[in-house]
Amino acid sequence: MSPLDHNDVAVKPSALVPSLDDPLDEGSGAPAAPASAYDAALREAEELRRRPYVSAGPENIIRQHSKGRMTIWERIRVLTPEPPRVVFENWGPNLDGASLVTAILRIGSRDVALYGHDFTIRAGSMDATNGRKLARLFQLAGERGIPLIGLNDSAGAYVPAGVGGLDGYAEAFAALRKISGVVPSIMCMFGFNAGGGSYLPRQGSFVIQPGGTFFGLTGAAVVKSVLGEVVSPDDLGGPRVHGASGVADLTVPDEVGALRTTVRLLGYLPSNNRESAPFQRTSDPVGRETTEIDTLLRRTISSPTGYNTPLDINIIIQRICDHGDYFEVQPQRARNTITAFGRVGGRVVGFVANNSAVASGQIDVAAAYKNARFIRFCNLYNIPLLFMEDTTGFLPGREQEAMGIVQAGRAMLDAIIDVRTPRILLLVRNAFGGAYASFNNYATGADVVLALPTTRVAVMGPAGKEFVYKDELRKVRAQASAREKAGVKERLARGLDEAKAKAEARDEAAVWLKAREAEFSARYERELMNPREGLSLGSISRLVMPRELRSVIAENLEFLLRHYQPGPFTGVQREFH
Repeated sequence: MSPLDHNDVAVKPSALVPSLDDPLDEGSGAPAAPASAYDAALREAEELRRRPYVSAGPENIIRQHSKGRMTIWERIRVLTPEPPRVVFENWGPNLDGASLVTAILRIGSRDVALYGHDFTIRAGSMDATNGRKLARLFQLAGERGIPLIGLNDSAGAYVPAGVGGLDGYAEAFAALRKISGVVPSIMCMFGFNAGGGSYLPRQGSFVIQPGGTFFGLTGAAVVKSVLGEVVSPDDLGGPRVHGASGVADLTVPDEVGALRTTVRLLGYLPSNNRESAPFQRTSDPVGRETTEIDTLLRRTISSPTGYNTPLDINIIIQRICDHGDYFEVQPQRARNTITAFGRVGGRVVGFVANNSAVASGQIDVAAAYKNARFIRFCNLYNIPLLFMEDTTGFLPGREQEAMGIVQAGRAMLDAIIDVRTPRILLLVRNAFGGAYASFNNYATGADVVLALPTTRVAVMGPAGKEFVYKDELRKVRAQASAREKAGVKERLARGLDEAKAKAEARDEAAVWLKAREAEFSARYERELMNPREGLSLGSISRLVMPRELRSVIAENLEFLLRHYQPGPFTGVQREFH
């Protein structure tokens, strides 16, 4: 058919000319139009958005690197490869607020609130704007139920801001305290922090301090000017000092170690006090036999020192946990007790264990406070507890009394009594006196009490025979005295001189008495220092063979958690130390 219209007039198509110009581009083929108010607003917004990333400038970044420190943005990239969602982008005309970054991160599959000082801008100092930003971030974390990470690297309050800097700290203090016990927080200490820069992060659940850093009440220069005392920053507030005192829960060699440790610790913690800790599937069978524990106890008890042989409880914890992996808290403080997170059958457990490899596992002031703090944390955040007892008791002595051992022991006992999460007591070996009475037995609220065959439960250790068999021992010692006198007479009659006769008779009587006292010690262990009485009275629910320890603990743990509903602590708020 011919391309003609109804008048038979041919229609010629217009010629198409190729072009690279965008017909929708207002500037295409036309002179540049003056910038509109809209364009100016976009440019200003983009500058404001980029300001926290570029405000430091190359020189300040190089200066930070020369100290062996990362920038705040580099630290965030170690925590997670995903870009942060920065919140509260309020950087004022005088860089108000710019020295502090607040953001939401994705670490694993969870949202995490983060704040971090940017030391490259005003030395990470605090002003009123920063305090308000921090308070709002803490409030957001508490309301949304997400954990908090703090990357602290600050010179303190911004002096030109006047009292505003102090108000900023006070506002942050109050807000962080209000979410304590609601969401867990992990604080990393970088650089040099003093005053408020130390108080604020120590309000957190855990503090991690890498090497080459300082935090404390004041710096070494102030100590010298006020007290005339010359001390290095490391000896005043370095990781060695704070790791031993418990002010720092964990110390690591460097910044990367602190950040990696943060991520690992976070994996054991719930997001908030309404949830359980994250479950992690494991290929380690819960029924795996713990034959290594059987070997360890056999060699320990069979050694010449027997039940008094030091026993490293870490070995038993390792064999119970999935793939032998656990996370110790405050490992440099009070080694006579171990506090750690681990998993059994994929479920997070808090371990509180006497370590008889150090000071016979006796509970001193430092150990009691270390235990109390860890127990309270687990209680607040729905983490079940496994107590492992092997101690000869509380450490006596004038020094401990002067340090307040009664107060410290009471703090630990208070924390144990108030536990509402599932809890198990495992009696490993020695459990004597007040240490047994206050270490999560049935009377103080334990759900299950298990005992190994090596258990020795008694009011007192071997010295208890002096009270149980007092009359019989008095007679035996009188016999020893009589034997000594008779021995002297017999030797004198044989013509020995008096000094030699007395010495031989005394030694012979001593050997005889020692053998008789050993018989009483064996009798005391046989009759009282064993798990039989505890079983008969119902103080122990069952005996567990060492090789089945993991499976029995996993079985009881699974049962208890099946009937536990996680939620906030709602009990009476009692008077804590």
